[in-house]
Amino acid sequence: MKISEKTLKTLEFDKIRELLAECALTEGARGLCRALLPTDREEEIILRQSHTQDAAKLIGIKGTPSFGEIIDISDACERAVKGATLTPRELLDVADNLRVCRRLLEYIRTNRLFDTSLDEIFERLIPNKSLEDKITRAIISEEMIADEASVALADIRRKIRVINIKIRDMLQRYTQNNEYSKYLQENIVTMRNGRYVIPVKVECRNEIRGLVHDTSSSGATLFVEPVAVVEANNELRELESKEAHEIERILSEMSADVAECSSVLLLNYRNITELAFIFACGELAFRMNATAPSINRERRVELRRARHPLIDKKKVVPVDIAIGGEYDTVIVTGPNTGGKTVTLKTLGLLSLMAQAGLQIPAEDGSSVCIFDRMLADIGDEQSIEHSLSTFSSHMVNIVSILDDLTDKTLVLFDELGAGTDPIEGAALAVAIIEQVREAGVICAATTHYAELKAYALNTAGVRNASCEFDIDTLKPTYKLIIGTPGKSNAFAISEKLGLPENIVTRAKGIVSSEDRDFEDVIAKLEASRVEMEKHRAEAAEIRAELEREKAEADKKYAAKIAEAEKTLEDAQKKSTELLNTARASSEFVFDQLDKLKKAKDSERLADELDEKRRNIRKHLRENEDKIDPVQRNEDENYVLPRALRKGDNVLIRNINKRAVVTSLPDKRGNLMVRAGLIDMRTSEKNLKLLNDDEINVITKDKKKVTTSDFSASRVRQIKSEIDLRGKNGDEAWLLVDKYFDDAIVAGLHSVHLIHGKGTGALKNALWKLLRTDGRVKSFRIGQYGEGDGGVTVVEFK
Repeated sequence: MKISEKTLKTLEFDKIRELLAECALTEGARGLCRALLPTDREEEIILRQSHTQDAAKLIGIKGTPSFGEIIDISDACERAVKGATLTPRELLDVADNLRVCRRLLEYIRTNRLFDTSLDEIFERLIPNKSLEDKITRAIISEEMIADEASVALADIRRKIRVINIKIRDMLQRYTQNNEYSKYLQENIVTMRNGRYVIPVKVECRNEIRGLVHDTSSSGATLFVEPVAVVEANNELRELESKEAHEIERILSEMSADVAECSSVLLLNYRNITELAFIFACGELAFRMNATAPSINRERRVELRRARHPLIDKKKVVPVDIAIGGEYDTVIVTGPNTGGKTVTLKTLGLLSLMAQAGLQIPAEDGSSVCIFDRMLADIGDEQSIEHSLSTFSSHMVNIVSILDDLTDKTLVLFDELGAGTDPIEGAALAVAIIEQVREAGVICAATTHYAELKAYALNTAGVRNASCEFDIDTLKPTYKLIIGTPGKSNAFAISEKLGLPENIVTRAKGIVSSEDRDFEDVIAKLEASRVEMEKHRAEAAEIRAELEREKAEADKKYAAKIAEAEKTLEDAQKKSTELLNTARASSEFVFDQLDKLKKAKDSERLADELDEKRRNIRKHLRENEDKIDPVQRNEDENYVLPRALRKGDNVLIRNINKRAVVTSLPDKRGNLMVRAGLIDMRTSEKNLKLLNDDEINVITKDKKKVTTSDFSASRVRQIKSEIDLRGKNGDEAWLLVDKYFDDAIVAGLHSVHLIHGKGTGALKNALWKLLRTDGRVKSFRIGQYGEGDGGVTVVEFK
């Protein structure tokens, strides 16, 4: 992309680069940020945007990776290749690069949730753990090499420590011995020229034999190396020389290792720097709350709620900017300080950012096209040094712009034609716009000239736009309105600011009637637009409310449909189960009746009849439990609050039946209880003491009720009469037997058996069985109003 540094500065792209550099974590990345330029290659723009998008996504999920403070190791690698010995600092820098390389690979490979466009760059990193460990194990700091760097170095330093102790012990005899200490200026051991010495008074020079290495500044003290330690000091100097040579050998060996893999190290550094730069782009996107624009080939720019990135987030007003497509030129008008120039800069700066691979501070759905040139004439560049007036400086810029146009150029003019005679300036502005339009560029210009407003109204492909201004508050709203020309509002602003009314009136009279009429038309258009915007906002609010209500209604309707479908499905399933159960029960009953007919002549007819009756009753109850189960509340951790006494009301927990205690527990905890007519033995652990007359049960529809509620519900389900007409004795008794059980559970005290008058055979068969049924207290023929002789009234015990 061809763009001058002057244009980049005019559109403040240099400030964006500085913001980007503040986000970078390495010096190399900061250099890339400050050198960033937009490009006009579509593939590169898309790749850069993908890198930034993926970096921002990774930052949001895993945080920013650690880059440390690595520095450029190119010079160190080059020196190592030439055979030079690297300093400890340079070797530590190499180790830092290798450590960052390893950690970056761990970052991208750990908790990998998705593939990114950065994976290729990450995978180009080649760690070298052995070299990294070798350097960090051998070099503690820039000034210190570890003893573990080599066996020889460790041995030399051990000997140095031993000889140091030996020398100090020998010198202590001088400082601590009264015979010698009187000759010393101080009882200390010090060093001069790398050798241990003692401070001797100058007048006692001959009392201690040795070599003089130095004198004090006053001349009163001589620093003497006693003859006794000369040999030891010589040995110490030899060991120190060996130590220096061994350290040099170690550094030389590690430098050779660096030279051997210098190409890999340089590649790693370049990849780490590139990653640090990309993550700086992602961090900037986070700070700006930016989004990735789409790239189109339609020569169209559409920015939704775009914000200038250099204006305070709390103060900036988002604007919608659209140019290209139906119109290639926008003429922006409005009062001074209304936001016209900011709009131009926002359009240019966000286009530059997008083509540089940066996300832009705008809402999703924003789209930009690719420009190969961006030319701007913005600001007052009056130059005294070059004898240029405001108008002249603008013309110099415009001339250079007109000489460099292509059909993929974005041109931005601020106050086009200003600084000269208004009539001539307006004519020049129209001619310049027509010239740039002939080149096929996209152009945005600001102006105060009414002629340009009229030109935009009457020219296809040119659209007016205005920066809204609130006359009542004398403050701009900074909203860009596409399609409506703006007013300068000079008269209204001047009057509000206190200019005498007569001056304003006189000024209005000086304006030509045509210009006045034109401004009045614009004012009416603006008023109509404001009213329309108000109605549109109200309509949008009503529409949003209706859509919310519709969505809620649709949700409720869908829920009702789903509930109805589930209810229907459950009912169909239930009916199928009922039908299958009824079929199975009827087949079982008929099978038992057939067996009874075959055994009617048997001597054990009565016993077999009772046995079959019990089997049928049990079978029916089992099937009923399948269709209409009652789930009972279990209390696994229940403990009796006191010892049981005779007459206590209890609940038999495993069958959920009420009973009365009839005997005290024996040694094993077993006792007798009566449940209805049945006496049974159970464990006291299976009983729950009732404090009142109610127990809790859970019905099949998961509703919790008491036994009184449960009985009431069964009373509502079971009628107090059963119709047996048309049945023979055995068939009728099968129905009556089960009916009695249900009636007793439901709490009915008496029932009516409808058998009809007929021959009396059915009644006689029923009465015969009623006399032997332990559940029946009494029975009688029905009275008048109860069914007379066709009904038997049965009373339960």
